[in-house]
Amino acid sequence: RRHCPTSKTRPLTLLALATVAALSAGSALAQSDSYYYFGLGGGQTRGDLEERGLTNRVSTPPPGGYTSYSLETDRRDTGYKVFLGYQLNRYVGAELGYFNLGKQGTRVTTTPVGRMDAEVRAQGANLDLVGTLPLTTNLSALGRVGAAYTRTRARFGGSGAVVVNNPNPSDRRADMKVGVGLQYAFSPGFMMRVEGERYRISDATGGRGRVNLYSASLVFPFGRAPAAAPKVAYMPPAPPPAPEPMVMAQAPAPAPAPVMVAPLPAPAPAEPVKRRVTYSAESLFGFDKATIRAEGKAALDSFATELAGANFESITVEGHTDRIGSTAYNQKLSMERAEAVKAYLVSAGRVDAGKVKAVGMGEGAPATKADDCKGNGKTPALISCLQPDRRVEIEVTGTR
Repeated sequence: RRHCPTSKTRPLTLLALATVAALSAGSALAQSDSYYYFGLGGGQTRGDLEERGLTNRVSTPPPGGYTSYSLETDRRDTGYKVFLGYQLNRYVGAELGYFNLGKQGTRVTTTPVGRMDAEVRAQGANLDLVGTLPLTTNLSALGRVGAAYTRTRARFGGSGAVVVNNPNPSDRRADMKVGVGLQYAFSPGFMMRVEGERYRISDATGGRGRVNLYSASLVFPFGRAPAAAPKVAYMPPAPPPAPEPMVMAQAPAPAPAPVMVAPLPAPAPAEPVKRRVTYSAESLFGFDKATIRAEGKAALDSFATELAGANFESITVEGHTDRIGSTAYNQKLSMERAEAVKAYLVSAGRVDAGKVKAVGMGEGAPATKADDCKGNGKTPALISCLQPDRRVEIEVTGTR
């Protein structure tokens, strides 16, 4: 007979398969934004249990049932969580964690006269997929969906017409959870999150409930490369021309005899000056893309403004990649990035298209030395070490 997963384990099984698929897909992408992280957080929980149904399930109602209920609830408590995650790329991560949702309490007074006191505690483990949407350089929006395997323990006490059948029931169940929040990166090794998460849980008596956790968390990445800032190398400007000599007026002298004077040779034209500017690929383009980001456009706008007063003869845009990946793919990506920069500089007539040339250098001209970065696998350490190789260089030849 084939074994079919129960409803308690199906959400966890589906999420595990989705996580494996996301990890497999992420390994094929560039890894410059991949890193592991550890975190812990705490905050307030707020529960919502179905008290009337809970009373009927825990106790044996009198003949004719309970005719009325009066409720006193204590639905707030303190919760906490710890978690370990892996950021696959700039937008997707996977997270495994432990959580404790504290306790939810209620007191039910019934007619016929009776009373039930209840306390429900929940804790467990979760497996989530976490989506990250960068809003600014340091601030991101978070969204998560996952499965939580929760152990729920309850304690019931009854008096009067309420006779409790099982004072200490417990249950284990897997169910879905969701959450949203914000994340701010203070540095490559320290981030903070504020989140709201909703957990679906069992009330340990066969019923269902939900608990919301509103928390603040500290996150500590390791192996995360800092965001690269554009590196610009400037050539010194040509020295200004010497001032023309001043001629003082003198009294007229007798006209000298005519003298034949050979004309002076024409001055040699000024020698063109070359200037080279280097931008890291991460500062211009999105993740494994050849589309210029807003930050990259701002840097190129500044460069075009500086060219406004120059008399240039030619501009060469070179795209470079690191050695990770196939040679053919790296050559194609470097050419696409060089063409994208050329097209943006030419747009709106800021630079003469006839004077700009785009060249794809691929992985053939690395900035790092052969022994600087060991290994060939797509590890975060190797990707971070090879960051100087991923760049766009612009060379301008001309005079002021």
